[in-house]
Amino acid sequence: MTRKKTADLSGELETGRLHFERWRERRRLHTPIPESLWAEAVKLASRYGVSRTARALRVGYYSLKERGERAAACSPASSAKGSQALFLELAVPPERGTGECVLEWEDVTGAKMRVRLQGMATSDLVALSRSFWEGQR
Repeated sequence: MTRKKTADLSGELETGRLHFERWRERRRLHTPIPESLWAEAVKLASRYGVSRTARALRVGYYSLKERGERAAACSPASSAKGSQALFLELAVPPERGTGECVLEWEDVTGAKMRVRLQGMATSDLVALSRSFWEGQR
């Protein structure tokens, strides 16, 4: 980096940049970036933005962004009480009627299959249709 660009960095970003530069000077070729440096980069990106941090530390934008997203999803703050749920199961009451559906398949060889569904009997439909299309009759 040139002096002018280095002077534009905040103290924390400059410190992070120096940590990465020291590691680059000592590392063997094709050695992955240590997790401790990635953690520092993610922390800086949350404060200064992914683009600015990636440029300052000379790391891949998308790699830093992905690590930041993973860290945010796994952080204690994301699972704290009152935060948004990641998974919510909704119990659907059974329908009162007996809904009916007829499915028909026909392949290029002329083989046909007809399935009549009543109610909620769809659990094996995927396996049944897969066996038809893969020729396991």
